[in-house]
Amino acid sequence: MNKLTNQYKSISKMGFFYIAGIMLWIKSYLTYVFEFNLDIQNVMQEFLLFINPISSVLIFLGFALFAKGKRAGIWIIVLDFLMSFLLYANVVYYRSAADYITLPTLTQTDNFGSLGGSILNLMAWHDLFYALDLIVLIGLYFWNRNNWSNSRMGFRKPMLVIAIGVMTFCVNLGLAEVDRPELLTRTFDRNYIVKYLGSYNFAIYDAIQTAQSSRQRVLADSSDITVVENYTTNKYAAPNKELFGAAKGKNIIKIHLESFQSFLIDYKLHGEEVTPFINSLVHNEKKNFTYFDNFFHQVAQGKTADAELIMDTSLYPLPQGAAFVTKGNNTYQALPAILGQKQNYTSAVFHGDNKSFWNRDEVYKHFGVDKFFHAKYYDMNKENVINYGLKDKPFFKQSIPMLKSLDKPFYAHMMTLTHHHPYLIDEDEASIKPANTGDPSVDRYFQTARYLDESLKQFFKDLKEAGLYKDSVIMIYGDHYGISENHKPAMKQITGEKITDFKHTQLQRVPFMIKIPGVDGKGTVHEYSSQVDVMPTMLHLLGIKANNYIMFGTDMFSKKHDEYVVFRDGDFVTPEYTKASGKFYDNDTGELIKEPTKEMKELEKKVLHELELSDNVLYGDLLRFYEPSESWKQVDTSEFSYLKKEK
Repeated sequence: MNKLTNQYKSISKMGFFYIAGIMLWIKSYLTYVFEFNLDIQNVMQEFLLFINPISSVLIFLGFALFAKGKRAGIWIIVLDFLMSFLLYANVVYYRSAADYITLPTLTQTDNFGSLGGSILNLMAWHDLFYALDLIVLIGLYFWNRNNWSNSRMGFRKPMLVIAIGVMTFCVNLGLAEVDRPELLTRTFDRNYIVKYLGSYNFAIYDAIQTAQSSRQRVLADSSDITVVENYTTNKYAAPNKELFGAAKGKNIIKIHLESFQSFLIDYKLHGEEVTPFINSLVHNEKKNFTYFDNFFHQVAQGKTADAELIMDTSLYPLPQGAAFVTKGNNTYQALPAILGQKQNYTSAVFHGDNKSFWNRDEVYKHFGVDKFFHAKYYDMNKENVINYGLKDKPFFKQSIPMLKSLDKPFYAHMMTLTHHHPYLIDEDEASIKPANTGDPSVDRYFQTARYLDESLKQFFKDLKEAGLYKDSVIMIYGDHYGISENHKPAMKQITGEKITDFKHTQLQRVPFMIKIPGVDGKGTVHEYSSQVDVMPTMLHLLGIKANNYIMFGTDMFSKKHDEYVVFRDGDFVTPEYTKASGKFYDNDTGELIKEPTKEMKELEKKVLHELELSDNVLYGDLLRFYEPSESWKQVDTSEFSYLKKEK
């Protein structure tokens, strides 16, 4: 009788497998629905979202069935844990970046130390849900293992399970191709892969793409850069004759406004201007600055590192990972090196964080950056540090002596940090109350923006006292969005509008303003432009022809400037219409354009081609084959060292 009772209560190894598979399947599906914004638009997409975890579950857990005896149960638990860990890691990453982890991002381990506080802030108590099935499985294993045979299961069952998994994937992919043709060959958006094929299959797709990109460098040759050169030569916009060389010989101070979006400008919270000083620069009565109010960021997974890449090389970021990490040893013809070789500029980066963050201590050498003032150069005591690193006020204050020490003319890049997710600030330094949307990240966003504004005001005062303001080009820009699409309900309260795909794209404006000594500012300029346009603009202001180098942007002051803004996922913006999440919208009305014109479709193809060419440059390291028409010496990285010499 006891024997019969135990048999009745026990679960077979296959039963254990089915329970594990069903729980992992349902957990994955619920994660897709509640954690990721996958923009499900029809019944087919909803069905594919529901079934796409099945193939991965059957195939990966199916391999555990080959294990002998009770080990099969252990391997099921181990594989379930690994898949659950990948799923949860994507959840946490998505909450911050509205994106998915790729192999290149996993190589960025030097960044993890600085990200610790931010990651903890992204976790919630209900995340215990992601471990619930593992707890159940472990309990079931110990309850049933003594009733399992010690022999190995026949090969037929495991092979059948895996075969069903493969067939399920083929059906899944076939249906996905019906709804989204050329899904795996033409898409620039990871969201589509996850929506149609799932996060586990995306990880495999990403691994294949990463391997292919490595192979691309090996197979590349000098003919590949000729194709790119022909394209960028045809795109070149001649300089504005009145401004060409207007800034030659002047110092350049480039100020990076971390996570600063343009909607902050003139925004009032609780009846107060959030950024009164920056507003005063935009509306400057002395007509010093030119402000571009339709300037957009173009970053991808590399965020700030991508912004640095784009603005100093006029290349687009990679679709996966950060070029600073995965292509940090490439040959570059970056703005610091060009200015150093052509006009004897001293280049320097100022950043109150560890020098290895985003692999900067290596990639800056390839950019030709002469000096890198990192955390070792600053007083990083606990009163001065919050979140990612040095607070902006002590950062700017401590940077003044280092700025004064540079040989002139110099190109100085000042990188702020405090206005970064999760937007932490000490109570005694918060001079404006938080918003009250109920979303902590959005609510605090305005407090750190005010702190950044106050920091910048003090920095301008210190520059003037140090005699560095009057004769310097001052460039101010926002590097990337601060509030991702995961915060749409809160942003609806802030903007007073529903955050549609169109509206979210419009919110990707970041500030860009510039003061040129001896040149009257143009006030607010409404031309559409982006980060990729900054390098050719700066070269022309310094009297250096941009068509001597490979660049995908065009001079923002040129009468021939191209007014379309390319985003990494293949979407884009023009003055008349916007392509957002694969659909076209009218800029004036925000309404969907159901039948895109021939012009729109042609620009769509051009944008994808442009991204492909830029990718080829980075993946193939093609600039190693390119020699500008004017004298150019490839950067010798051995000439640079960013170790602080102790006194």
